[in-house]
Amino acid sequence: RALLKPPITTRQGGGYKSRNVTIRKTLGLYANVRPCIAYAPFVETAHPHMDIVVIRENEEDLYAGIEHRQTDEVYQCLKLITRPGCERIIRYAFEYARANRRRKVTCMTKDNIMKLTDGLFHRVFDEIGAEYPEIERDHFIIDIGMARVATRPERFDVIVTPNLYGDILSDVAAELTGSVGLAPSANIGETCSMFEAIHGSAPMIAGQGIANPSGLLLGAVQMLVHIGQPEVAETVHNAWLKTLEDGIHTPDIYREGVSQKRVSTQEFGDAVAARVGQRPTTLAAVEYDKERNVCSPVPRLQRRPAGKKEVVGIDVFVHDRSTDKQAFGDKIAALSTGKAKLRLVTNRGVLVWPDGFPETAVVDHWRCRFMATEGTISSADVVELLGRFAAAGVDFVKTEQLCKFDGVVSYSQAQGE
Repeated sequence: RALLKPPITTRQGGGYKSRNVTIRKTLGLYANVRPCIAYAPFVETAHPHMDIVVIRENEEDLYAGIEHRQTDEVYQCLKLITRPGCERIIRYAFEYARANRRRKVTCMTKDNIMKLTDGLFHRVFDEIGAEYPEIERDHFIIDIGMARVATRPERFDVIVTPNLYGDILSDVAAELTGSVGLAPSANIGETCSMFEAIHGSAPMIAGQGIANPSGLLLGAVQMLVHIGQPEVAETVHNAWLKTLEDGIHTPDIYREGVSQKRVSTQEFGDAVAARVGQRPTTLAAVEYDKERNVCSPVPRLQRRPAGKKEVVGIDVFVHDRSTDKQAFGDKIAALSTGKAKLRLVTNRGVLVWPDGFPETAVVDHWRCRFMATEGTISSADVVELLGRFAAAGVDFVKTEQLCKFDGVVSYSQAQGE
């Protein structure tokens, strides 16, 4: 099953949740495939040899959409990264590279800071990449990686990355080709897939007839390949390339001295239709593989056996407008039980008790870390602890278990700990 979807507007900062994200997650469209290719000399670009495919994880990360206002001053968005999600998207990236005869897969994360979540993505990349010895692999921290894509995109081939980074990176890469309006986007799932343009709805130019329809057209080409009609896809794609080559351009890519004719959205579509059956003579004509589907999903993953989980502590998050760090920490320490003792207090992740720095600014959201006095703590021990909070009139807004899995500490330290 396949869906060709036009751009949809999502309100900024309020209103209903993104319909795009809802469709992707509800239908299990885990892989977002975004080719970003230069079409020099017919479309002006500083990077004429650019040919990148950004493969973005499509269901997890901050796009899980789990947000809360927890205090007067603090809002939270949960970043969810799962091993099954990492394994599936990373294996898809390597299978895509193999099927399309690509030479290298690059992973981009921020695991120097987010050591557990992005660290998992990077670790799974290394594990799975070792199964594809014929394909080069490397890793970049996302900030310098994105900067390198912006300045030296020809050094990259296939890039796989978590959801948010991939969303930003693919728009940057698409714009580098000459216009974000040129790039398509395939959303691949196990039983259905969705195809679209990479860009948004651009309401500021609605009704003016100046939008570039290329992204949506090439999304349809991706769909034709996916549903087993590569010959039709090849015909349409080559007609589109011939149109670019003939200098028939929408305003976003029109350049004096390069383009031959400035056309509207409708006129551009008509020009492509008029060139059906023609092939480009300077740009490389496309030839889709008739024997295999280069966008096929990878097999469903089997869940791993559960590891040994030990709860060795609990983080209790508190809403309190106090600015006296020592007094607040002392008050919370007095709530310790025989099974759970206060180890530290942080504010916005920075250690403030004991031995915090006076320069550290605080807000009304405190993390109070209690550790088991002997080995582990139980749910009943946590209930007892929270009962003390309630009796003391302390407003706890959230708790997080501090766990070891198979003996490995699975929670982050505080800044300054």
